[in-house]
Amino acid sequence: MQSLSPQQNLKAALQASQTWWQDMGIETPPVPPAAPAKAKRPQTASQKTSKPSPSTPPAPQRAGLVEQIAKAEALASAAPTLEALKLAIEGFDAGILSDHAQKIVFARGNPQAEIMAIGEAPGRQEDETGTPFVGPAGQLLDKMFAAINLDADSLYITNVCNWRPPNNRNPSEDELALCKPFITRHMELVAPKIIVIVGGVSLQALTGKTGIMKTRGQWQELEVGGTKIPAIPLYHPAFLLRRPELKKYAWRDLLAVRERIENP
Repeated sequence: MQSLSPQQNLKAALQASQTWWQDMGIETPPVPPAAPAKAKRPQTASQKTSKPSPSTPPAPQRAGLVEQIAKAEALASAAPTLEALKLAIEGFDAGILSDHAQKIVFARGNPQAEIMAIGEAPGRQEDETGTPFVGPAGQLLDKMFAAINLDADSLYITNVCNWRPPNNRNPSEDELALCKPFITRHMELVAPKIIVIVGGVSLQALTGKTGIMKTRGQWQELEVGGTKIPAIPLYHPAFLLRRPELKKYAWRDLLAVRERIENP
């Protein structure tokens, strides 16, 4: 006996119900005949193997990334001074980043300072000058720190990414991973007492956390060279230029920095 498809079974049940209703004197519309079940075409061997299993998606292609990160780690760890680290970064092939950037953007301020501010990535003016935070966002950052009595002599400022990404976009996760050995060594050589994490990209690169809106103002701990350093995330000044109503929260976070300096 030929088995029926689920659709044919449903039609048969409806026809049986219609017969019962008619016997009871209830008028019912006719049930259309069931469509014949379509025979399934057997899969070929190539069709069976072409689709990956949903539970094991194909790994992303990151050709050469592991090797380049290893090179960055070797160069960074071998740098005994900030000047040597800068030279190592200048000679490093960072792919699209270094291909499109005019200059590397290293740092500004006092490397002996106890406060180290770490931003995201250079913009156009930083790319042209080789100096971090020199555009409108940098001018606002200087004013923010000046409000808690921190100037160029009491600050050291850099970025997690030393090259301006193409089209001024944020650096990708792979690019941040490539830059991580350099910013790690940078922090080790400066050995600050407090780190100010400026912006969401820096937050992700340094702590692995996302969401600057919910994390700003909350003290973190960064382990640098075997030492735990207190670090506080701060809104990026470029973001504050677009959202000036949030400056009051940035002011609270700056006061927390001032309090930490006075009462370590």
